[in-house]
Amino acid sequence: MSPISIRTLQNMKEQQEKFTVLTAYDATFAQLAADAGVEVLLVGDSLGNVLQGHDSTLPVTVADMAYHTASVARGNRRAARPALIMTDLPFMSYGTVEQGLESARAVMQAGAQMVKLEGDDWLVPLVEALSRQGVPVCAHLGLTPQSVNKFGGYRVQGRDEAAADAMVEHSRALADAGADILLLECVPNALAERITQAVNVPVIGIGAGAATDAQVLVMHDMLGLNTGRTPKFVKNFMADGRNVQQAFAAYVEEVKAGTFPGEEHGFAS
Repeated sequence: MSPISIRTLQNMKEQQEKFTVLTAYDATFAQLAADAGVEVLLVGDSLGNVLQGHDSTLPVTVADMAYHTASVARGNRRAARPALIMTDLPFMSYGTVEQGLESARAVMQAGAQMVKLEGDDWLVPLVEALSRQGVPVCAHLGLTPQSVNKFGGYRVQGRDEAAADAMVEHSRALADAGADILLLECVPNALAERITQAVNVPVIGIGAGAATDAQVLVMHDMLGLNTGRTPKFVKNFMADGRNVQQAFAAYVEEVKAGTFPGEEHGFAS
């Protein structure tokens, strides 16, 4: 089968077929997830928490992201149908257009096929520049973990009318600038649905209800390997005695069937 591409995901949105995203940080889990049918592997800066033991994603470097991207790419190549590899640009690695282009170069040359950036419409010049250079972009809105200190903690975003309207406009602006995918984290279900309908690009959700085009989870969370507080939007897919690959397959099946996430995994306005 041909590898998953941006066009694959766009076609799935148009056909109203859900797709799945899962974090991966090494070759073994990358191949297992892709073979289970996961369409997008996210090399997330969440590795700062789950692999490096930090309290946040802020200490992660571009070199860290490039190293783990290369590992994921090697495993993904062995999958029956390789997934699309998306890599986070870490904290303070894209404060200017020039810095963002250099950071993107490093992870793309390591094997990424798309970069993910956290922010709103201030990212428009960088998204435009990356698009001109042929770099696909996922724009991450809502709760953006790299801004946790500015937010004063991990809080649901977009609950009041003004903030919700602004997020819709930011989403449109980023899509118009060339963002190929949007990711919404910890926003009310109704707002996520509104944004999904407002843009032509696929929208991925985490803690954003079931109306988005796709779902993403941190692999360690959905395997029940979370040693701290479990976020509301997480489901442990190992809970029924499955092995790792069965858990991945169950995640894919439930997202596509619309049974995950349930109402208990989302947020009201």
